[in-house]
Order: sequence, then structure tokens, then C-alpha cells
Amino acid sequence: MQKEYRLKRRNDFRRIFRIGTSTANRQFVVYHCVRKEQGPTRIGISVSRKVGNAVVRNRIKRLIKEITRQWIDQLPEKTDIVLIVRKPAAQMDYHQMKSSLRHVFKRAKVLSNEQKPVSNP
Repeated sequence: MQKEYRLKRRNDFRRIFRIGTSTANRQFVVYHCVRKEQGPTRIGISVSRKVGNAVVRNRIKRLIKEITRQWIDQLPEKTDIVLIVRKPAAQMDYHQMKSSLRHVFKRAKVLSNEQKPVSNP
């Protein structure tokens, strides 16, 4: 995932938790809110130590970043999203995780079905 799509600052996470809307399934919780400034969708990922050791947590984050990188053009602009990973996600492979993320994103109404056209420079 490119730098412009990342959500890193603690204050941004706190703002989303405070004013955002949450949606969940067994593996993930999604908080999202619309921000005032222009810009692309930003995504933050939170994986607790309860989920697993550092190897497991980093694997989960890599998979989530790859999945959301493919969907970035289907996410609404000016939106901040925080993904909280729950323990059952540690046992999932790539395809199961993609299916579960698609499910929770659609429940949260942040993932649209149609793709935006890609412009070639």
C-alpha cells in the first residue's frame, strides 16, 4: 500500500474511533468516517498482541495491505478506515481473508462493486 493511503497518526485513529461508524464480523471490525479535507481513502490496521506473535501479526498486516491495495479504486475518497483484526483471522489464508474483508466492507457500505476507469498517463 502506498504512503498516501496509510493512516498512521494516533490522533487520526482516535478521531475515527470517536466519530466513526463501526461494522464487524467474526474476524474484523471496521471503523470508518468521512473527513473534511480532500484526498484519497486512508486505511489504518490494528492487530493486537492477543492475535499472535510478531510473525503472525506482520503476516496479517501484509495480507490486508495487499487486499486493500487491489480495492483502493473502489473505496470512496475523503474516507478514513481503521481495520481491527480479531483472533480468528490468524488462522485464515489469503482467499478466506479476502472474502471476509469484502463481507465486512460491504456491510459497512464502503466498498462499491463498480471499478473506476484507470487513466493511462
